[in-house]
This record gives sequence, structure tokens and C-alpha cells, in this order.
Amino acid sequence: MIVKDYRETEASPSEECQGVTLRWVIGKNEGAPRFAMRIIEVHPGQATPLHRHWWEHEVYVLSGSGSVQGEQGEHAIREGTVVFVPGEEEHQFRNSGSEVLRFICLVPHT
Repeated sequence: MIVKDYRETEASPSEECQGVTLRWVIGKNEGAPRFAMRIIEVHPGQATPLHRHWWEHEVYVLSGSGSVQGEQGEHAIREGTVVFVPGEEEHQFRNSGSEVLRFICLVPHT
């Protein structure tokens, strides 16, 4: 078993977009054979890239506010919101608030 504060994991700036940081808090290095847990932070006025891939996402918003864009349109998100993004759906997370948009994102190992 591993128990730690997520802030013990180094935050890496996204290579794809400015104002987005990523922490791989649980993954293969911790012995998780199938899935990884990431903490993503999107700073005010910033967004993840609009993209798609084969794997799904399960997301839980910890703090902040913004929106998620998907193929059915744009949806507001805030603390407590959960999001399921199916594989191959084009999507983007955007921070429209004044605080950091922070969320947990679970993905399979690719």
C-alpha cells in the first residue's frame, strides 16, 4: 500500500500547452499494473489541447471552475463535478474561473 500527499509528486508543465501542469501520482512506478492517477491543474484563462485518443478518462474536479468541451457540446464543471470521456471522443478542459482548475484524471496505461 502507498499513502502519500499528492503534492509530494513533482508537477511537470505540459509539453503541449502553456498554463497546464500534470502530476502522475499513481502509476507503474508505484506498482499499479493497469491504471494511472493524475492530478491536472489548468491555470486561469488556459486550456488543455483539443484532442482525442483511444483511451477513456474518468475525471473528478477537486477545485476551481471551467468547462469541458466534447462532441455533444460544452458543459460547465466545478468542484464536485465528475466527467466520463469515452475513448476516441475529441475533448478539452478549459479554466474560465479566477482560481486554478484542479482535477483527478484516471487513465489506463498506454
